[in-house]
Amino acid sequence: MEAAVRSLPAVAETAAFPVASELAEDEVMVAVVVRPGAVLDPPDLARHCAQELPAFAVPRYVEVVSDLPSTETGKVRKVVLRERGVTAVTWDRASERP
Repeated sequence: MEAAVRSLPAVAETAAFPVASELAEDEVMVAVVVRPGAVLDPPDLARHCAQELPAFAVPRYVEVVSDLPSTETGKVRKVVLRERGVTAVTWDRASERP
């Protein structure tokens, strides 16, 4: 999934992770760092992923972030992203917000 998101020209870095759902199963969320000078449209990202991935892997939530939390060795700390979860600026494919 991350490779599909990274294949977009505007994407510098990305991390996919599960977030709690109001239903029984977790939902997929991606945090995306955009390349300098580029613009990322979350609905475009979701459409791109729908063409490249099975339906269950298409992210419901997309959040553009300035950087990804990482360890001293450069590995993304997804636990930090999971703990933060959905915020007020997270785009939700199900409701098209914010």
